[in-house]
Formats: sequence, structure tokens, C-alpha cells
Amino acid sequence: MKKIVIIGAGAMGSAFSVPCADNSNEVILVGSFLEDKLIDQINNNKNLHPVLNCQLPKDIKVIKFSEFDNKMKENVDLIVVGVNSKGIEWIGEEVSKFYNENTNILLLTKGLAVIENQFETLADKLEKILKRKGATNPKISAVGGPCLANGLANRIKSSVVIANKNIEIVKEIGKIISTKYYSTEFSKDIVGVEVCAAIKNIYSMLIGASVGLSSDNADDNIKSKYYLNTAASLVHKSMSEMRKIVKKLNGNEETVYGLAGLGDLHVSAAGGRNSKMGNYLGKGMLFLDAKEEHMKEITIEGAELALEIGPKILREFDKNEFPLLFSMLDAICNNKKLIIYW
Repeated sequence: MKKIVIIGAGAMGSAFSVPCADNSNEVILVGSFLEDKLIDQINNNKNLHPVLNCQLPKDIKVIKFSEFDNKMKENVDLIVVGVNSKGIEWIGEEVSKFYNENTNILLLTKGLAVIENQFETLADKLEKILKRKGATNPKISAVGGPCLANGLANRIKSSVVIANKNIEIVKEIGKIISTKYYSTEFSKDIVGVEVCAAIKNIYSMLIGASVGLSSDNADDNIKSKYYLNTAASLVHKSMSEMRKIVKKLNGNEETVYGLAGLGDLHVSAAGGRNSKMGNYLGKGMLFLDAKEEHMKEITIEGAELALEIGPKILREFDKNEFPLLFSMLDAICNNKKLIIYW
């Protein structure tokens, strides 16, 4: 039995607690400082998660961050980060207070950042924070792949890839968290896995726009029936651009064709928040209007990433090399109508 601390009680952090508990580990699910109300709801309903709408295993300890005391911080084998990408600074500060360099850290959080005009993965960002706080060799791995939270929480067969330059570290993590329904692959390409896991959110918005983009003349009924030709073309072109981006950021191009790339793009484009926003954009709505009218309180990872890295890409990348990416970034960052030049 290993001791696993998951910080972040949102959909994915909570869903991830299920295979961890099923694999006979001691699991502590810790809400962020913004999730006190959510923790109360879970505890008051016998571990029923209101967002996932399913029961978490009864032996999982679900607590507020204020209840995460020193005893619980002792002898932790795996720290799992499940907070929003905006919370990486906060999580780095908090984890540094009790981090033991024999402890593995696993990032569920996906994203890229621009720091000092350079692209950085969230693993890079977290590593810098921990080193600034005194850690000399933090063991940070990242997970990617086609794994929606509701499916995982209901024990639907799912596969992910865990990445670290030291392959033995991720194999060790895999032994702790793998079950019959949650299988793990391993990769040394942490840059490629993280870039794919993040950038696919932008391209899944684009594929979500397929219905609206499928014709300039057909009526909505025809487009909704026959848009798959367009969707397939956009998947192909998206994969091509993702491969170029991963290479440009010093990742392995082959990673794009694995679970973190093609696999995750497929499941994200098939449904979810990014695809839903893309659907509005494809129908001609402006991003800010769609956000205000239809998704005001909903986090759209692809849009947040576009706003974070978009200005640098629009300034420095070649538009002819990344036409789809430029179209989507222009629509999000500059609030323009989404137009694809076929």
C-alpha cells in the first residue's frame, strides 16, 4: 500500500482517486483553497461527487486544504496535482513546504506557459518553483491521453501515457495507479506529452467547429447530417500542425500519433467544453459573445491556452506553416469570426 495525496477535488482529480483507491492505496483527496464548498458537498453525501455524479470509494479521505495537516503530509509516496493550470504557482508554493525529494509528483494539469518570452511546460514551471524553494532534484512526471473524468470515475476502460525523462520513475508510478480498467504506457518524451496534452485543446475547438465550417451554402440540417467529411479533413490537418509544433518545441514527433496526441484529440473533439465552444465559433459567433451567452461560468482550457500562448505564436510563427492554428488564435485572441482558408 502506498500513500497518495491528490490536490484538487475537481472532476479529474476526483476521478483519478478511483483507480488509486481500487489499487489498495491510502488516498487523500485534498480540495484547493477554492473548493471548501465542494468538499462539504462530497462529505455530506457519503462521497457522492456532485460534478461527476457518482460515488467515490468510501475509503478515500476527502478533506479541505485547511485540514491538510502535518501528519497527512508525512511519508507521501505520490503527490498528484489536479488543480487548474492557473493554480500551478500556488501548488508549487504549498508543495514546497513539505516536499520530500524521494516523493514522486504527477501532473494531471495540462497547459503551456510563456515565461520570459519562452514556451515552458507546466512541469518546467513547477520544477523552477520547487527549486527556488530549495528542492534540488524534484521528480515531476506528466500524464496525457484520452481519459475523460466521468468515464474514469465510472471505471470505463481507459489508457494514458505517463512521461518522465527517467523511464524508471514512470514505471514505478504505473505500478501504483494501474488497474484492469486504467492502463498506463510510459514515455521519456515529457515535452512532447505535455505539448500534445495542452495544444490538442485548441485543435479540438477547431474540430468542434466542423458543422458550421462544412459548407458556405448548405442549410443547417444538411450540415448537421454530413459534416463528417469536414471533421475528418480537420483532424488530418490538425495532426500535421501538432507534429510541427511538438518538433518546434523540442519534443518527439512520434508522440503526436500516440495517446497524448491523436488519442486525446479524438476524445476531446468528440465532446466536452472545448468542442462545444468550437461549435459556437463554427456557427459564426464571436468568442466573447459565445462565452458570455453560453459558457460564462465554464472553464474552456483551449481558449485559456490560446490567450496564454497565442500572442507569441501570432508574432513569431509562420502563418503559412500553421494556418489552422492561426485561424483559431485569431478568433480567440482578437475576437474575430472563425474563418478557415481551405
